[in-house]
Amino acid sequence: MARTGLARALSKLGFCSRSQAAVMIQSGKVSLNGRVCRDPEKPVLLEQDKIVVEGQSVKAPEHRYLMLNKPRGLVTTASDEQGRDTVFSCFEGASLPHLGPVGRLDKASEGLLLFTNDTVWANQITDPATHLPKTYHVQVSGLVDEALLARLKAGVVDQGERLELRAIQILRQGEKNTWLEITLDEGKNRHIRRVMEVHGLEVLRLFRVSIGSLELGNLAKGSWRHLTPTEIQALGSSGDSKR
Repeated sequence: MARTGLARALSKLGFCSRSQAAVMIQSGKVSLNGRVCRDPEKPVLLEQDKIVVEGQSVKAPEHRYLMLNKPRGLVTTASDEQGRDTVFSCFEGASLPHLGPVGRLDKASEGLLLFTNDTVWANQITDPATHLPKTYHVQVSGLVDEALLARLKAGVVDQGERLELRAIQILRQGEKNTWLEITLDEGKNRHIRRVMEVHGLEVLRLFRVSIGSLELGNLAKGSWRHLTPTEIQALGSSGDSKR
C-alpha cells in the first residue's frame, strides 16, 4: 500500500485543499491514530490510518463530478490572495464536499469548467498523454483571411515553447473582428492567447464549449450541474457514478 503525506491525504479525501490542511495540521487540529500530528508531510496509509480533524473523523466522501459555465472575471482557485472573486462563489449555498477544478480557465476566459473530488479521474482528463480534445469559440480583433488561418494552423514557437492547434476554422466575421473555433489536445498556459499574440491578434472573448464528448450546451452563465454517469465514464475511465 502506498503512503502519502498527511496534508495531501486530507486533500485526496476531499476534506480541504492541501494548503488548508497544512495550516490545520501545524495548528494542532489534526490527530493521526489518536495522537496530534503537526507534520503535514507525515506519511499515512489512507486505507488503514485514522485521521481526525477537530474531533471529526475524516473519511473519503462519495465522488462528485460537476460542470460549471464559468463567467468572465472569476479566477479558478479556492481562495485568492488579491481578494478577487473565485469560481467557487458559483457554488454558494450548495451542500457540496471539497471539490477541485479539473484544469483551469484564466480570469478573462469563460465556459465549460469541470470540478471533482476524484483526483484519479481529474488527472486522466488533464494528462497531456490522453490528447483529450477541448474546443473553444474565440473572438479576435481584425479579420482573419485564409492565408492567416493557414499560418495559425501551422502553430508557433513562443518563449521557446512549441504551441500547436489541433484544429481551427472561421465561424463568422463582422466588420472588425472574427469568431474562430479552435480545438486543442493539450493546454499550456495561455495557449490560445499566446498563439494569437504572435500573429498580432487580440483575443476579445474566449469560451470553452466542449471537453471531449461533453458539451456546454445551454447551461446558463454561472450555473452548474452534476454530470451524468454516462458523461463521467466517457471522460475518464476511473470515474464512478456516485453523486
